[in-house]
Order: sequence, then structure tokens, then C-alpha cells
Amino acid sequence: MRYLFLCFALAGCMVGPDYSKPDAPASPAFKELAGWKISHPADSAPKGTWWSVYRDPELDRLEAMVAVSNQTIKQFEAQYRNAEAQVAVAKSGLFPAVGLVAGAARNGGGAGSVSSLSHSATQYNTTGSVAWDLDVWGRIRRQVESSTAAAQVSAADLANAQLSAQAALAVDYFDLRAEDALGQLLGQTAAAYQRALEITRNQYSAGTASSIDYVTALAQLQSVQATAVAVGVQRQQYEHAIALLTGHAPSDLTIAPAPLSADVPILPPGLPSALLERRPDIAAAERTMQQENALIGVAIAAYYPDISLSVLGEYAGYPLSQLISASNQIWSLGAAGNEVLYNGGLRAADVAAARANYDTAVAAYRQTVLTAFQQVEDALSSLRILEQQARAEAIAVDSTSRAVEATLNAYRAGTVVYTSVITEQALLLSDQQAALAVQQSRLVASVSLIEALGGGWTTDDLPRTIDTISPLTP
Repeated sequence: MRYLFLCFALAGCMVGPDYSKPDAPASPAFKELAGWKISHPADSAPKGTWWSVYRDPELDRLEAMVAVSNQTIKQFEAQYRNAEAQVAVAKSGLFPAVGLVAGAARNGGGAGSVSSLSHSATQYNTTGSVAWDLDVWGRIRRQVESSTAAAQVSAADLANAQLSAQAALAVDYFDLRAEDALGQLLGQTAAAYQRALEITRNQYSAGTASSIDYVTALAQLQSVQATAVAVGVQRQQYEHAIALLTGHAPSDLTIAPAPLSADVPILPPGLPSALLERRPDIAAAERTMQQENALIGVAIAAYYPDISLSVLGEYAGYPLSQLISASNQIWSLGAAGNEVLYNGGLRAADVAAARANYDTAVAAYRQTVLTAFQQVEDALSSLRILEQQARAEAIAVDSTSRAVEATLNAYRAGTVVYTSVITEQALLLSDQQAALAVQQSRLVASVSLIEALGGGWTTDDLPRTIDTISPLTP
């Protein structure tokens, strides 16, 4: 009995290294924050529905469909449920396996048979068994620890897939709105060209201009009208992409035209170290390290004997009415230890492989952190430079608009040829398109910044670590 209690006490031990989170690359501040001020700061980082900072009801409606209907997210969600089930599978090894078998056999023999039975009879039996791996060295508990960390990895992967799909939808949405804005711009330009065409017609009718001016103005108008038609092709492709992200067939989703937002919300990025808590891909990489660290313990536990207890109780006899009686009782109680004495270095190789897998996970974690810093810096620099470019483009559009008006008035007065008007009009359209493209890029960059900061996610959203303490632990 003393040895039995010793086994129970040893069951609180676990071989292998306990997990300690390795250091990650860090810096005190983001480089791109120096020298510029966020133009539209938010009160705090968004939580959950991060896209609400854009204050667009249609975007809110579409984003809400992603978590419900996106099929890629459903795949990750199913993988997470599988990982949860694997934790339950691993934990089941901590408990005894209880079995029950019942049976009946018909026996008999002839008068000359060596059997002691001269007639047939039915013998009944029922057997109960209990088998328990004591997990003295913590092999099962390390496996539970690894499976638990794997489930958290799967949960973080699910969050990362959802964030990626939400960000992709936001980018497609702003690209679609940019096409709407371009269509509106080309419509306004066509109207302006129509007015210029009327001027050339009147000048031609009055004999103060040649037919070349009229034909040139007509060709310019028709070119813009053709370009406006082509805008619809790209817009439909963005709408189809949004339908896919929301889990719908393209024919089931229609988005009404609307202007491109003029406001670009920029979130304060906070400290670089906050990324370690706010990005699901970093959390997944960190949990992978714990998963691999626990598997080192599983490999080391193979060096030690596997100790188990077994209990067997059986009733066998006949008739059935007298089966459960002391005279028919058989029982046994045993303990066993199983140890492989030689396997050609397999255990040492398994431990070495487990340590190499852990080192791989550490390197992947640190690389993920560095990539996160790069993505934030890229988004911040894009927003800073694009804001400067937006101001420059606004000035250019204003100046060119005045130049177009002045040149058209000069053409009416007959002091300039019509090619001067066409040149200024083409320059104005180019500047307006450039300004629109910059605004589109700023909105896309703001989405990239929010995604790089982890959206509204934090490590608090991870499922809690499942209790891995063995029932044998003192």
C-alpha cells in the first residue's frame, strides 16, 4: 500500500520544460509617428465592430454578414471545434477506463465424453474491469497542455481569418465607392464637355470657329462617355467580390451607388508592445510555442516506465438466478510497469525533433512580430504621405478648374484656339482622377492600419486555458 501512495504522489510530477514566453522584438515607439499628427483621432481603439469608425450604414450591414455567412470563416470555425474536441480526447486519458462484459455459453457432452458434464448446461458470466494509467511522469498532462494550446491557436486563427475577411470586404467596399465616385466625376465632366460642345456649335454657326473645333469637342465628349460606361465593369467585379465575402452568390447582392467617404478616420496606434496583445496572428504564433513546448515533455516522458493499475471483478456460473453469489466471484487487483529498454535511439530522436519544432515556433513567433511592426509602419507612412498628396492634389484641382474657366472664356472671345481649352480640360480631369485615387488609397490605408493593429480583437478574446491538473495531483 505504501508503494501505491508513492505512485499517487508522483502523479503530480511532469517531466519536460515548463513553458515560459520567449522575448520578442520590440521598440519604444513607431518610427512613422514622428513628425506628424493624426488628423482624425478616435477616442479609443475600436472593439468588435471596428468598421463602425467609418460611419457608413451600408458598410455596417455588409460587415455583419461576414461572421455569419462567410464560408472560409466557417471552415476555421469547424477546425476550432475539432481542436476543442481534441482537448477532450487528451483529457480523457487522465481518468480510468471502466468496462463491463456480460455473456452466456452453452456447454455439454455425451455419456462417453471426458467432460464432467453428462448433459448440456448454460454458463453465465459478467465481468467488470477498471484500468488506470497513473500518468506518473506527466505524459498525458503534457499532451493535454499541448492540445489546449492548439485549441487556442485554432481560436486565434479563426479570429485572424475573420479579421482578414472583414478587412478585405472594407477594401473592396471603398474600391467600389471609388468607382461610384469616378462614374459621378465622368458624368459631371461629360456635362461640362456638353456645354463646351454647345459653345463650339454656336461659334461655328456664327462663323467665328471652324468645324474642326466642333468635331474635336464632340470626339472629346464621346470619349468621356465611353470611359464612363467602362467604369461599370470594374464596379460589378467589386460587388461580386463583396458578395463572395458575405457568403452570397453575386446575383443575390446589389449595392446601390453612393459617394466615396471624404473622411478618413485614423486610429492612434498606441505602443508597439500593444500589438502582442491585439493581433490574432501573433497570439496564434505564441500559443504554438506553448503547444510545441508541451510536446517536448511528452517526448521526454517516453524515457520513463508507463505505470498503470488494473482491477478485475467477475461472476461466472449457473444457473442465472444464482450468478451473483460469493461462490461464483472472481477478482484480481494488479499494478504494471511497462518500459522499453532499447529502441535504437528513437526516444532521443523524438526529443531532439520536439526541441527543433519548438525552436521553429520561436523563430516564427518573432518573425510574425517583426512583420506586424512593418505592416503598421507601412500603413502609417502611407497615411502620412497620402495626406500630403491629398492636399497637393486639392490645390492642383482648384487651380486647373480656374484655368479651364479662363481658357473657355478666352475661346469665346476668340483670343485662343480650342486646343487650349481641350488641353486644360484634359488636365483638369486628370487632376480630379488623381485626387479621387488618393482619397481611395487613404481609405484603403486606414483599413490596412486597423487590420495591422488587430482590429477590435485582443488576447482577452481567446478561450480560457482549460484546467490541466490531473485528479491524482496532491
